[in-house]
Amino acid sequence: MSTVPATPTVTVRYWAAAREAAGTEAERHAGRTLGGVLDAAVDAHPELATVVKASTFLIDGRSADRSATLEDGSTVEVLPPFAGG
Repeated sequence: MSTVPATPTVTVRYWAAAREAAGTEAERHAGRTLGGVLDAAVDAHPELATVVKASTFLIDGRSADRSATLEDGSTVEVLPPFAGG
């Protein structure tokens, strides 16, 4: 009898405009890929859609794209473009 592995649950941390759009600094979402977690975050906070399209992402401190697979307990960071000087 095969068992289906549990879907990983990760902490998603939002920075700058992403934090404003989400209305929170961090929250937990489940998903097997970064794309799945981002889709869940946008479903929960539709205002994030535009910000996520322009953002870069880190998983446990490493740059990642939407196809990256996740491990339970990882931290995803949503980094929108920053303005500054």
